[in-house]
Amino acid sequence: MAKQSAYLDNIYSVDGGEEMRQYYDDWAESYDVDLHDNDYRTPQRCAAALAAHLADKTAPVLDFACGTGISGVALARAGFTVIDGTDISEGMLAKAREKGVYRDLWMCSPDAPLDAAERRYAGIAAVGAIGAGAAPAENIDGAIASLTPGGVFVVSLNDHTLEDPQFEARLERAVKDGRVEKLMAEDGPHLPAIGLGARVWGVRRL
Repeated sequence: MAKQSAYLDNIYSVDGGEEMRQYYDDWAESYDVDLHDNDYRTPQRCAAALAAHLADKTAPVLDFACGTGISGVALARAGFTVIDGTDISEGMLAKAREKGVYRDLWMCSPDAPLDAAERRYAGIAAVGAIGAGAAPAENIDGAIASLTPGGVFVVSLNDHTLEDPQFEARLERAVKDGRVEKLMAEDGPHLPAIGLGARVWGVRRL
């Protein structure tokens, strides 16, 4: 049964930029409990997808918009040993540090697309991180550009996000342009306690 959370209820009406950063800072203390109480499934789904398509679990991977580190824990449990994380909220990053699974954590701008090209990753996971109430669609292209050749990008798009065609359109355009090959697009539970699903996409950089 769903448990009421004002933060979860209102996230899809928050504007981007500094308003979004402040919202997640304020939510950091109760975030883990709120998502646990609503049976958050997406971290495990995304971690399993990345593990299925990225053989080298010692290669560095990025947990984009890592929040409090729930997704980093899922990646570690899936066998990944070198995990970095980035997020717009210092409050969220402070909670992520406590999880003890990250090599490095840093704060990014809410208004600038992901650009980790100097670091380059064999895998990038965006778990509940891009879409409605989260990071903008340009981060899909940023993540693909930040992969090493042959690297894998896994991203979840929840039901609210799928109502806006621009998100999947960016993935489909990357496939059509020959930047990536499509590995999967699988529907499943996101927050089943409130009846919310998500589609998990996986692509490999060519």
